[in-house]
Amino acid sequence: MFGRIGPMELVLIFAIALIIFGPKKLPEIGKAIGSAIRNFKQQSNALVQDLDSDPATVTAKPKPAQTASDAEREPAKPGASTAE
Repeated sequence: MFGRIGPMELVLIFAIALIIFGPKKLPEIGKAIGSAIRNFKQQSNALVQDLDSDPATVTAKPKPAQTASDAEREPAKPGASTAE
């Protein structure tokens, strides 16, 4: 029932968009959507290339350094000495 969009549905969608946004704004919206799709494709292709490359060359991101507030929240390990 909802699987395919036919030509009449596309005409209806275009007519509603024309009424809502106006004829001057539609080309700008089209350019923005096209740019977003192009950027998404470039990033997904880059990700696929990274995943397909040799695993030895892929480097993992380092963990962020532990801050003082993080160290204070962690419980002391049993048997660890505390310097006071």
